[in-house]
Amino acid sequence: MTPSPDLSLVTDEADEQSHFDELIAAEQRIEPRDWMPAAYRRTLIRQISQHGHSEIIGMQPEGNWITRAPSLKRKAILMAKVQDEAGHGLYLYSAAQTLGITRDEMTQQLIDGTAKYSSIFNYPTPTWVDMGAIGWLVDGAAIANQVPLCRASYGPYGRAMVRICKEESFHQRQGFEILLTIMRGTDAQREMAQDAVDRWYWPSLMMFGPPDDQSPNSAQSMAWKIKRFSNDDLRQRFIGMVVPQAEILGVTLPDPELHYDADAGRWNTSEIDWTEFHEILAGRGPMNAVRLQNRRAAHEDGAWVRDAAAEYTRKHAARTAEVA
Repeated sequence: MTPSPDLSLVTDEADEQSHFDELIAAEQRIEPRDWMPAAYRRTLIRQISQHGHSEIIGMQPEGNWITRAPSLKRKAILMAKVQDEAGHGLYLYSAAQTLGITRDEMTQQLIDGTAKYSSIFNYPTPTWVDMGAIGWLVDGAAIANQVPLCRASYGPYGRAMVRICKEESFHQRQGFEILLTIMRGTDAQREMAQDAVDRWYWPSLMMFGPPDDQSPNSAQSMAWKIKRFSNDDLRQRFIGMVVPQAEILGVTLPDPELHYDADAGRWNTSEIDWTEFHEILAGRGPMNAVRLQNRRAAHEDGAWVRDAAAEYTRKHAARTAEVA
């Protein structure tokens, strides 16, 4: 005979789902020990781990310029920024670990190339002025995207984002200050600044993800209140932020069709090249292979540190057991 289903388990899960839905509707936080739908857990692991990967890979474009920054002050500031990004990755990996995935698993997914990270970090940084453009545009886009995540429905994620956003605000100001300084320099320096803005503006707009009608995960993430705004809404907010800042800097945003439609209440732009975006996500960007190879090499070079720490932990535990 086929065993009858345990109706008590079905009822319990229905009750758990109902309680989960009530917490979401009431703007309450879901915590690691709370029941949550499997799909909610998977979505969080995907989003938080990809966010963490982006911070870790994002250290590379700027770390490349630490030794070549134009002054000791600039070196120290850039080094602090790269250290901040490493810390952001650790906060986010720790938040993801509360969902049942290990840091080793996430690291392996990254170095295997099976995990995604932000497409923006697969572009080269050929000049010092790129540090300014990245700070102003890339970190500015990150702030627009991440401040709403401070209210994410999953507690560890939202709390991690509070400190991350505070530090990102300094990064954005640092980039703006670099560009402002360069734009007060020679004609050649101003040309370099404009060139950097031209190269980073469109990739920064792509950071928010594809249009809403082509984004497979946004609607559900918003229903669960992980995300608070759609990709297109966040992109609009970012454009509205950078337009007046570009005027202060004296740079031109590389979009001749950019204008504000007061009747529609939105910024109209040229068509974004989503083919480029998808090519980079597929691993065919200008720096994808280099970024992942550097990460693999760093992971392999650091193996002795991990082994030493594990051996120390083992010996310490053994000594503690002997004393006990």
